[in-house]
Amino acid sequence: MKRRDFVLFGISGLALAACGKRRKFSALPAGSRVLAFGDSVTYGTGASSGEDWPTLLGELTGWQIINAGVPGDTAEAGKSRIGPLLDEHKPSLVIIEIGGNDFLRRRQEIAVKQDLKALVNAARSAGAQVILIGVPTLSVMAVVAGKAADAPIYEELGKEENIPVIPDVFSDVLSRPELCSDKIHPNAAGYRQMAAGIHAALKKLELAR
Repeated sequence: MKRRDFVLFGISGLALAACGKRRKFSALPAGSRVLAFGDSVTYGTGASSGEDWPTLLGELTGWQIINAGVPGDTAEAGKSRIGPLLDEHKPSLVIIEIGGNDFLRRRQEIAVKQDLKALVNAARSAGAQVILIGVPTLSVMAVVAGKAADAPIYEELGKEENIPVIPDVFSDVLSRPELCSDKIHPNAAGYRQMAAGIHAALKKLELAR
C-alpha cells in the first residue's frame, strides 16, 4: 500500500470509528450547498486561487461549496461572522475548520472549545448538518519535532455534541514539509491531500459519494 493511500485509509477509518455510534447523516446530492467556515487554511493561504481544499472538495463531490475562510480569523471572532453567512447561503452542511489562530494567541483551550460549540450550535439552529475538522495546537515542541497533533478539544466536542470530527487531515500535512508552504499553511499539494482526506471521511459517513 502506498504511503498516501495508507494515510487516507487511516484518516477515513478514524473518522468512521469516531462517528460510528452517532446519528446517521443524510447524503448530499451533487449541487448541494455547503459552507466551509474557517481561517487561512480554509481560505487557501500558501497556494494559488482554486487550489484551496474547499474548491478541490467541491470538484470531488459535485457540491457547491462556499469558501468562507478568512485569514487570521479566530473561533472567538467567528461567532459574529457565521450567522449572516448561514442566513445568506442556507447550507445543507457546514464544515468547520478554525481554532489555529486562537492557539497561536495562547487562548485557553477551554475558551476555544466554548467558541467552537457556539459555532456548531449556530449551524445546527440554521438547520445544517455539521462536521468539525481537527486543528493542531501548533505548539513549539510539535514544530521542532516535525509532528503536529490535533488539539484534544475537537474530539471532546464531537463526543459531547454528537457530531463527527475528521481528525489528522491538517496535522498530517503540517508534519510533512514537502506539503507545506510555511510552518502553519499547506501548499497546493497539501491542500490536495486535505481535500482527498476529507472526501474519504465524508464517504465513510455516507454524506458524499
